[in-house]
Amino acid sequence: MPALPRLAAPAAAAAPPVRLAPPPLPPPLRPHYRFSSLSSRRRSPRPPSATAADAPRGGPIPEPEELDLLLLAALRAARIRDEESRRSDPLFIDPYAAVLLSHDVAHHDIGYLASHAVPCQDHYRLTTRYIDDKLQNLISNSEDIRQIVLLTDGMDTRPYRLSWPRLSVLYDVSPGKVFSTATQRLRGSGAKVSRNCVLLHIPLESPDLLEVLSKNGFNGNRLSLWVLQGLPLPTTTSLENLLLVISNLAMKGSIFTGVLPHFPDCMASMDMVD
Repeated sequence: MPALPRLAAPAAAAAPPVRLAPPPLPPPLRPHYRFSSLSSRRRSPRPPSATAADAPRGGPIPEPEELDLLLLAALRAARIRDEESRRSDPLFIDPYAAVLLSHDVAHHDIGYLASHAVPCQDHYRLTTRYIDDKLQNLISNSEDIRQIVLLTDGMDTRPYRLSWPRLSVLYDVSPGKVFSTATQRLRGSGAKVSRNCVLLHIPLESPDLLEVLSKNGFNGNRLSLWVLQGLPLPTTTSLENLLLVISNLAMKGSIFTGVLPHFPDCMASMDMVD
């Protein structure tokens, strides 16, 4: 019997297709910072300055270091003048001192306005009265002194509260920022110089005081009266430079009077000069 051919083994059933799972999505990127860290880095808002022109009355009191030291010294002096004016028997009356003081500064503790510019309240009161009387006596007994240079802290109210002869020219040499603040606060208060007189401000920051005074009409061929009280003079060298300017501008017969400030580099105390 013939042998039957051997049948081939049946092909193995095709394996079912393998479905590959999609690769897992990467985790979301995390920021390199945290919101808490941002908030911790933000600076807390600074309280509004009580001496700013637009500061709300009764607002937060700024820290002493936030106030300009020259402005602080001028406010300190204005406060003493205001307190003296309210006494029953005042040495002088300054009707504009209270206007210069904001509500916040005027009601703050007296130590907040401490400054080297006014080391002694009684001394400041007495010298202010002395200078007032000296000025009135000099200008009323002389028809030639019509140039008056006030060397001040920027808040001197003598141009408004004293009477000046006709055609007098008053020069206020003082820190520009302080003088601008005083001018803004005195607007609407009725502060005016005497009739037919003029007040000119000379910024202390000017690189050449001699030149600026000359450009503003100061005449070295005419008598002049120089008054020192409150002008920031940190060292004896600054006083020497000021005296050099005066000696180059003032003609013979001119007068220099006022108060010498306390100098850290000098053992001498404040004294009157005349």
